Amino acid sequence: MKYLVIFEKAPRNYAAYVPDLPGCVATGETREDVERLIREGIHIYIKTLREDGQPIPEPTASAELVEA
Repeated sequence: MKYLVIFEKAPRNYAAYVPDLPGCVATGETREDVERLIREGIHIYIKTLREDGQPIPEPTASAELVEA
């Protein structure tokens, strides 16, 4: 499955979150760091759901650039 990940640049770091996986977030010093960490977070999130016998959320979030 592929999940939408939102990446944000903060003044001193980067952050990422997955809208379809509540609480799945990561922060890192660089974009590369946060991308690696959010991938690990997604893996752990889904693994934990499986271990607990919980359903895996279907990816439903989407994004689009909108001209203002």
